[in-house]
Amino acid sequence: MRKFFTSLFAFFISGFAGSLVALGLAIATHAQEEYILVFMVSALVTIVVTMMFFVAQFFSNAPTIINWLALCAIVLFVLVGLGLIGWTFSQPIDKRQWGSDLPIVAGLVLPSLATVLVHWLFVRWRLGTGLINAQVNA
Repeated sequence: MRKFFTSLFAFFISGFAGSLVALGLAIATHAQEEYILVFMVSALVTIVVTMMFFVAQFFSNAPTIINWLALCAIVLFVLVGLGLIGWTFSQPIDKRQWGSDLPIVAGLVLPSLATVLVHWLFVRWRLGTGLINAQVNA
């Protein structure tokens, strides 16, 4: 039951953190309705990350798996961000839309990174607390 509540609280906290980053970027870049995609992706990333971390808590070496999972997710989002930036720069000069492309790229990557980091920190904190309690009670 502890793992379920850990994942539930991590879902809300990391979703809130990702949404705050997305909202801050939307305000800073004076975004319009195209930023709806960013908020949808932020919610989707929160759901997927929650499921992955929830399953990872059931393994016997959960702290190691959770660390690797967070590292892989961070690397994935950094590579996606670099790929999107590279795609933006690969467009012909007359078709580049700097004003709308780069804020969307930042909006897709930065809230996802914030979601993964906050989720990882919360789950590792709760998992570490559980290990300490188990060792004291044993």
